[in-house]
Amino acid sequence: MKKDKQKKENPYAKKTVDELITLAEQGDAEAQCRLAYYYEKGKGVEKDSVKGVEWYTKAAEQGHSIAQCNLAACYKLGNGVAKDLVKAVKLYKKSAKQGEQCAQYNLGACYYNGYGVKQNYKKALEWYYKAAEQNDPWSQNDIGICYLNGYGVEKDLYKAIEWLTKSAKQGYASAQYNLARCYMDGEGVDQDMKKAVELYKKAATQGHAWSQNNLGLCYEYGDGIKKNYKKAVEWYTKAAEQGVATAQYKLALHYEIGSGVKEDIVKAFEWYSKAAEQGIAEAQYALATFYDMGEIVNEDPVKAVEWYKKSAKQGFADAQYNLAICYEEGKGVRKNNVKAVEWYTKAAEQGVLLAFNNLGVHYEKGIGVKKDPSKAFEYYKKGAELGDVSAMFSLGLCYQYGRCVDEDPKKAVQWYMEAALKDMSMAQTNLGWCYKEGYGVEKDLIKAAEWLAKAAKQGDTEAQKDLHELKNSLEYFNLRYFK
Repeated sequence: MKKDKQKKENPYAKKTVDELITLAEQGDAEAQCRLAYYYEKGKGVEKDSVKGVEWYTKAAEQGHSIAQCNLAACYKLGNGVAKDLVKAVKLYKKSAKQGEQCAQYNLGACYYNGYGVKQNYKKALEWYYKAAEQNDPWSQNDIGICYLNGYGVEKDLYKAIEWLTKSAKQGYASAQYNLARCYMDGEGVDQDMKKAVELYKKAATQGHAWSQNNLGLCYEYGDGIKKNYKKAVEWYTKAAEQGVATAQYKLALHYEIGSGVKEDIVKAFEWYSKAAEQGIAEAQYALATFYDMGEIVNEDPVKAVEWYKKSAKQGFADAQYNLAICYEEGKGVRKNNVKAVEWYTKAAEQGVLLAFNNLGVHYEKGIGVKKDPSKAFEYYKKGAELGDVSAMFSLGLCYQYGRCVDEDPKKAVQWYMEAALKDMSMAQTNLGWCYKEGYGVEKDLIKAAEWLAKAAKQGDTEAQKDLHELKNSLEYFNLRYFK
């Protein structure tokens, strides 16, 4: 952090560049420092960072504290000179020991982050305190962060709030953001979403990206402020344009569904892409589905797999399931049932319903994994109990045919019924057969016809055939005739 510390009344501020050059060449440290600043910023002279470093060096060698601080920043950033953090720290120390507030803060920051020196939170605090005594808002904020997390000092939420408040009152956006989070989470203060929103607004209007993102969240969910999707999109956009990945993802969602903004699938794709590139798993999954389905972009199974993988490796369950399907079907990747089972398992562990039935099939048939009927039954049962229709039907088949478990007609009917009530045509067909044959349930041709009709209406050819045969049977005719 660099500051031009010269006061307005300083006579050097009124001198022309030519006058400063003359004085600087005569060895005037103040003129050398100001001239260096002009060259660094391109103020009244063509920008030349190298010349800026040259003049800062001359002034710094004469003990000019501001020149030492600014030269340190040049070495820290590699501005006009090769980056050298160790040299930057040495220069910050020289300036800080002369009481230069900016240098004291930056030296503290070097110790805090381990830049050019071994990380040392206690040392960082020493220098932060010196700068804070001069009412430096950056140092006040960082002292608050240290107390908040127990860095170099015993954790003390009340002191953290005290320091963050001092900084925030001076208008420092980062402190306003940090304090807002404390009010949002009730950390060190009573939870107060309205206060959090107030602080987020102050920081957001100064361009603080994460405050803009969080303010967007507050408007979206109505936390501490009236819900307003249009406002949410407005703040997400500001944060997204500054590169905040979560804001980019949220903005993409709003464009995709047309919430708070006109639906625009192309813009949704653009923002998903930006968020995905920054590692947001949900965005990577969304991007994969675009390539998988060929929506907006040409269908590209290989790219779909690429993004599914990135998302899946971060633990996003739906991506894990879809990646398993790609491996099972050989879509966008070489067919590999071992890999399919691996990803189905990860998805199932996170509760993806469809994964349970698929795992059951693999274990029952020994596809990509050693055949294990008991494990297959276990997966079918878990999926069925969690409400997956396919698993319910599979469980019904297991009980009907004694696969993976002893035959049990009543339980077969029970699970066929569960799936049939969820409108699964195959389950309705099998349930109709059970009523027709009196398998696991009292024979009832009327009910058999009712279930077969439901399945037939959905286009189930087997149900259509069975229903036709049933209605043409003498037994059914007599039943209907004498009823």
